[in-house]
Amino acid sequence: MTRLRKKAFIALFLFTLFIFGTMMGLRTLKPSDGFSDLAPGMPEFVGERGGDRRRPVSNDMVVSPGQSHLASDTKVVFTKSDSDYSIFYDVHIFYYLWYGTPQMDGKYIHWDHVLVPHWDPKIAASHAKGRHTPPEDIASSFYPELGPYSSRDPTVLESHMSQIEAAAAGVLVLSWYPPGVADNHGEPCEDLVPAVMDAAHRHSIKVAFHIQPYKGRTDLSMHDNIKYIIDRYGNHGAFYRFKSTTGRILPLFYVYDSYLTPPEAWAELLHPAGAHTLRGTPYDGIFLALLVEERHKHDILAGGFDGMYTYFASNGFSFGSSHQNWKAVKAFCDGNNLLFVPSAGPGYVDTAVRPWNNHNTRNRVNGRYYETSLQAALSVRPEIVTITSFNEWHEGTQIEKAVPKKTVTRLYLNYQPHRSDLYLELTRKWAEHFNKEKDKWLM
Repeated sequence: MTRLRKKAFIALFLFTLFIFGTMMGLRTLKPSDGFSDLAPGMPEFVGERGGDRRRPVSNDMVVSPGQSHLASDTKVVFTKSDSDYSIFYDVHIFYYLWYGTPQMDGKYIHWDHVLVPHWDPKIAASHAKGRHTPPEDIASSFYPELGPYSSRDPTVLESHMSQIEAAAAGVLVLSWYPPGVADNHGEPCEDLVPAVMDAAHRHSIKVAFHIQPYKGRTDLSMHDNIKYIIDRYGNHGAFYRFKSTTGRILPLFYVYDSYLTPPEAWAELLHPAGAHTLRGTPYDGIFLALLVEERHKHDILAGGFDGMYTYFASNGFSFGSSHQNWKAVKAFCDGNNLLFVPSAGPGYVDTAVRPWNNHNTRNRVNGRYYETSLQAALSVRPEIVTITSFNEWHEGTQIEKAVPKKTVTRLYLNYQPHRSDLYLELTRKWAEHFNKEKDKWLM
């Protein structure tokens, strides 16, 4: 009996010791294994859970145009989320708003894209012509799980925001044209921006603007564009602002095909002494130019841009999109106080719209191409990584859910043997890895 009591006492003692050790261990853990899901460099704020950085910050925190620091009375609260997802505001994803259907738009838009002829008539003659005929035949090598959809459909927008949130990308980079203006194959869609902002806001996602080239785009028209965007959307809870290493908190703009405008013209807009400069005004921002050719590095610097991004998801397609060049580009940017924002993508195939461009196709290899691209981006220790793209279906760079599809005339590519959300899961995996690594870089 005495022996049993002794054993019980020892067992009780060991159990108590285990509980004590566990409690002490839990006290030493950090709130998050990731890092701040605010914009890079943004201060962290204590919220409902003592500063748990995995909980998205409220989108009610808005910095007014031109303000260079947070007001002392700014209140930042954490809101409850309907999901357990964390998102990271240093992972940006390109998004397109140009799709339409007869039910929502009176006709198919972009899903019926023309087959673009090659500029060499001899090559063009050996390839198909015409345009696609949805819904069975769409202008993509993959088929969306949602089918050929309309960007005006509220249920589509909600699904897209849920998918982007699941992928942990905190900033949606919206392809943007001025009111009444569209790409060569679409219709104006600037009127849809408020719905996108509202949908993003519901998922704690921020929105940045990807200003597209349009007929007559100049430094003067860009001045009007920036003013319009900030005046119209700058006070929206989803409007994205970036805090630079110099402490400035400003809107961030991507400028596609920036090389079409000479650096001397950009300098009039982006240099402090420019004739119609934005610098030091309520419409100042962080402006990123597209890097395509190597010489563009110097033009971007001369033009007064704040940094550069690479966009294209086809490794080797251009100097800027070639992974092997990113280390040297990052060194150039670091030496000139510029941001370098590499763009990673899951693959590339645009032969559904450019049937002669097969040499630029990059096979997804069941996700391995994407992971290699993301690893290359992270290896240069960027402040921001961009994903090309969420839904550029024409060029086959989408990470949006796709499904197997076979018709009488078409056999679409798909993500099998994996599920339709493979690339959302891979994006989240690498976003979390990026943030863990960035924590180490900042130590």
